Amino acid sequence: MAPCGDAAPDEAGGAGVRPAGGGGRQRDRLPTVGPGWPGGGHRLGRGETGPRPRRREVAPPRAHGNGAGPPCRRRCCCCCCCCRRWRAGGPADTMSCLPEPPASRAPSRSPALSPAPGPSRCGGERRRNALDAGAGLGTVQDRQLRSVDLNHVIRLLKDSDSKDLETEQLKTLKKVVKHFENGLPFQKKKLSDEVSYSVAVSKSIAQLGYLMRVPSSQVRIQICKCVVSFYNTELPRKLLSGYQPTSANYKIQMAELGGLAETLVLSLALVENQLTEKLWVLKALQHLSSSGVNCRLMMKAQAASRLCLYLNGVDPSGQLVFRSSEILWNLLENTSKEEVVNQLSSLECVHALKEVFVDLLVHGFRHYDRQLRNDLLVIATLLAENPAAPMIESGFAKLLIVLATFTEVKIPNPLVKGLKLTYSYEDFEMKKLLFNVIRVLSKDPCAVQLLSENDVMPALLYYVKPNKKPGFRDWSTAQYEELQLHAIAILASVAPLLVDKYLSCQANTLLLMFLEWCIGQDPFFGEGNSFHGTGGRGNKLAQMRYSLRVLRSVVSLYDDAVNINLCDQGAISQLLDILKYAANKSKEKEDAILLEIQADILFILSALCENDLHRKELFSYEGVDILIPFIQMDPKKLHSGLGHNYLLFSALDCLWSCVIGCYIAEDYFLEKHGIFLLLDLLALKQKSLCNIILGILVEFCDNPKTTSHISTWRGEKDQTAANLLIQLWRQEELELGVKRDQYGRIVDMKRPVASSFQKQQEVIPMPANCPSFAIMEVSENIRAKLYSLLCKLGFENLPGLSAKDFVTLAIIQRYIDFKVGEVWSELCAELKEEFRPVESDEEALKVISEISENTGRMIAALQTEVLESQHHQEIQEEEKTYAKIQAIHKQREIVNKSWENFLARTSNYEALKKAKRLQEELIEASRSKLKPQNGAVHSTDIKDLGTTIGSGRLVTVESTPPQLIGGPLAVADIALRKPSVCEGALKKIKRVKTLDSVKKDSLPVE
Repeated sequence: MAPCGDAAPDEAGGAGVRPAGGGGRQRDRLPTVGPGWPGGGHRLGRGETGPRPRRREVAPPRAHGNGAGPPCRRRCCCCCCCCRRWRAGGPADTMSCLPEPPASRAPSRSPALSPAPGPSRCGGERRRNALDAGAGLGTVQDRQLRSVDLNHVIRLLKDSDSKDLETEQLKTLKKVVKHFENGLPFQKKKLSDEVSYSVAVSKSIAQLGYLMRVPSSQVRIQICKCVVSFYNTELPRKLLSGYQPTSANYKIQMAELGGLAETLVLSLALVENQLTEKLWVLKALQHLSSSGVNCRLMMKAQAASRLCLYLNGVDPSGQLVFRSSEILWNLLENTSKEEVVNQLSSLECVHALKEVFVDLLVHGFRHYDRQLRNDLLVIATLLAENPAAPMIESGFAKLLIVLATFTEVKIPNPLVKGLKLTYSYEDFEMKKLLFNVIRVLSKDPCAVQLLSENDVMPALLYYVKPNKKPGFRDWSTAQYEELQLHAIAILASVAPLLVDKYLSCQANTLLLMFLEWCIGQDPFFGEGNSFHGTGGRGNKLAQMRYSLRVLRSVVSLYDDAVNINLCDQGAISQLLDILKYAANKSKEKEDAILLEIQADILFILSALCENDLHRKELFSYEGVDILIPFIQMDPKKLHSGLGHNYLLFSALDCLWSCVIGCYIAEDYFLEKHGIFLLLDLLALKQKSLCNIILGILVEFCDNPKTTSHISTWRGEKDQTAANLLIQLWRQEELELGVKRDQYGRIVDMKRPVASSFQKQQEVIPMPANCPSFAIMEVSENIRAKLYSLLCKLGFENLPGLSAKDFVTLAIIQRYIDFKVGEVWSELCAELKEEFRPVESDEEALKVISEISENTGRMIAALQTEVLESQHHQEIQEEEKTYAKIQAIHKQREIVNKSWENFLARTSNYEALKKAKRLQEELIEASRSKLKPQNGAVHSTDIKDLGTTIGSGRLVTVESTPPQLIGGPLAVADIALRKPSVCEGALKKIKRVKTLDSVKKDSLPVE
C-alpha cells in the first residue's frame, strides 16, 4: 500500500522505519532532536474530534484551532514523516488548542469551559506551492506530487554520509510537511494492501509513541493530535489517482497492533509537569481506551495507578479529572476489574481519589461536577470491595460512612460541617451509592468499629417507619420509598454485626410495628420502581419482604437476648398472622415475592421455637393448621421455578423445630393426618426431600401413637410404609455402588454394606477424635435413618413385603453389626500400618474379623433360604393354578358332553328310547332287592311319560321365543316403553294376579 504514486513498499512505508543503508535492518534509535530543529511554529493538524460514543458523554466537543494558526485536516500516513511535521512560527499557547471536555452520561455534564477557538482555515486556503528542486527533487507543477519525488526525498533523508546535507534535508522535510499538511493519506491501490503493509504501517504508527521522547512541546502535542485524528472517520476530500481510502478502522487497528497505547501511558512520566501536553496525552489515551486491546496494553504499563495519581493535580479547566476518570471507567469496562482495582489499591491512589472526591463534593456546584463526583464514588466502592485497599487507613471509609448518615442522625461532625445535600437527582444517586458503601464495608471485619462509632444503626432505623407524605423540599414519594427499601436491605447486613446497637435502638419493636403497618389497611400504594421495590407496586410487599429479611438475619444468630426480646413482644403470634396474610395473598396470585415472604417467616419461627417448649406450645394449634397446606403442596409446583421447593423445605424445617418435642403439637399434627402427608411426600422418592422427611419421621416415632399411623398408611397400588422404606434402601445402595447380586444378596462377606467410594479409600492412620470413613459415611446417606425407622416399626410381621423385600430386610436388620465390623476392619488396617500387634491382640482381632465375616455368611445363607422358600412356594402356587385350570377344562368337557346327549335325545327318538331304558334300568338297580312283607307296593313310574327328566313339584318348560312365533307377546320394546302412572298401576295389579294364578297352576306332578 504505497502512500502515493507507484513508490515501492520499502521506500513508501520505510521512512523512519528502514535503516539508512537500506539493507533491511530495523532502525533502533530515534532521530536526534537538537537546537537545530525548528522550535517555534503554530500547531498543525485537524482540530479536536469527538471521543468515541459512550453513555457517559454528550455530543462531541467542537473543533478548535490553536490560536496561532489554522487547523489542518491531515491524516497520518504509512511513513513517519507525518510524525515530524511542524513549521516555524510563534510559540504555542497552552490551553487554547484544547477543547472543552465532553460531558458524561447526561447532556448537561460539562466543565463549562469556553476556550476561544482559533481562526479556522478552509481547504482552499491551504498552500499548494511546489517543492523546491534545489536538492535535485525537481519541480512539481500539479497539486499531486509524483511518486518519484517522494522517492528522491526518502533517498535524500537516508543519505547520512555528509554533514553538509543536514540543512538541505531539514529544508526539504519542511517543504514536504508543508505540502502535505493534511498528512500523507492512508490510501490503497488494491484490497490486499491493508494486509500486505500491516507490519510496516503498525511499526510506523508505533514510532509516534517513541517520538514522545523528543523534548518538544509542539512535537508531543502534534503526535497526540495525530492519534486523535485516527478516530475521525470522515473520508478524504481528494484522492490520489488510482487509489481508494482504507477502511475506517484501519488506523485504529494498526495503532493496536503497534502497541501505541502502552507507549503513550509510559510517556506520561515525560509530561508530568507540562499540563497542556499531559491533557493532550490523556485525550489521546481516552480515545485509545475505547478498545479492549488497547486497554490491556495500557494495564501492562500500570495505567490505572498512573492516572489515579494525576487526579488531584492542578488543573483550572477540570479536564484532568474528567479525562482520567473516563479512562479509568474504560479500563474497568474493557479489562479485568480485579486487576484495575489492584493497581488502584495503593495508599497514594486512595489518598488522591479521596482528595478529588472531597473537592468535588465541597466546591462542585454544576451538574457535571456532581456526576463526576458520583463516578469517583463508584470507583471508591469498587476499592472498598478489595480487602487489600487501605480505605480505613486513609480515612476514606470513615468519610463515606459519615456522609451516608449525617442527614438522618443530625450529629455534628467536622467532616460534614456546613455541607448540605440538595434533592437533585445526582445527590439522590450519591445517597444510594453511600448506602451501598456501607453494605460493602459491612463485609470487612475491620470496619465494624467504624460502623458502630458513626451511628450507622440509628441512621438506617430512621427509615423503618410508615411512609410519609413528602414536603415542599424533600425527596419525592418514589425516591423516599427507594431510599427506605435500600436502607432496610442494608440493615439486614449490618444488624448481625452490631447486635448491641440493634437492641439499644429497640430495633425489634420498630420492625414489628412496621410489619403491623404492612398488613394494615392504610391506603398506601408502593411505586415499585427500584431494584428493591420489585413486586411492590400498589402494595406493601416490598417493605414486608426486607423487614423480614432483617429479622431473619438477627434470629439466625441464635442470640438469646435478641430472641427473648422478640418473643416477649408477641412476635410468634404476629408472625403467624403475617403468614396467614401472605398465604391468602398467594392463593389469589402466586409469585416469587410472596413465596419468599412465607419461607422467611417459617425460618424465623423455626429459629425462635427450637429447643423451647413454651414457644412450641404457643405455636402448636394455629401453627399446625398453617403448616398442613404447605405439606399438601402439589408436587408439580416444586419445579415451577418460583420457589415452591424452598417454601416446602422451610415448612418441613418449621415442622421439625416447632412441633416435634411438644406432645400437644404432635398429637394435633397426628389428628390432622400429618404422618400420612409426610409419607405421601416420601413416596415421591425425591433425593432432596427424603433425608429431611426421614429425620422428621424418626423423631416423631418417639411419640407412641406414630407407629400405628405409619403402619396404617397405604400408597399407590396399596403400597405399605415398610415396602416404601425398603425400596428407598435399595435405591440408596444402588447410588452408593454397594455390591449385590441379581437377587439382592450379599456379595462381599467382609464388608457387606461398604460403598464403592469407601472401598477406594486408602488406609490413613487418624487420631481417635477424628471419625473414619466408615463413621462419616453414616451421616452422608439415608441408610441410618431408614434403619432407625424400621427399628421403631419392628422387623417382624411387616405387611406388604415380597421375597425380594425380605432379602433386603435381612441386611437392614444387621446394619449396625456390619458397620461395627467395618470400623474394626479399619482399626486392624491402621494398626498394621504403624506397628505389629502382640500375639494375643492379633488373635483377638482375627476373632472379631471372623465374627463379622460369619455374620455376612449367615445373612447370605438366610437370604438364599428365603429365595428358595419363595421359589418353592411359587412352584406350589403354579401347580395349584394348573390343577384349577385342569378342573375347569374337565368340567367344561362334562358340560359339553351332557349338552350333546341332550341334543341327541331331543332330535333322535331312538336315542330317547335308549336313554329311557337306561334310566329305567338304573332306577331298578337302585331299588332295594328286599320286598317288604304285608306291605303295599306303589309304583313310582308315570305311565305314558315321554320325558327323561326327573320329576319334581315344578316343571320349567323351555319353549320357542315369542318373537319368532308372533302374537301379542312378539312386541320386543315393551320393556323400553315408559308407562303412564295409571297404566303402571294397572300393570302392577295384573302382575299380582298373574303370580297368584301361577301359584295355583303349579301343581305337583304325580
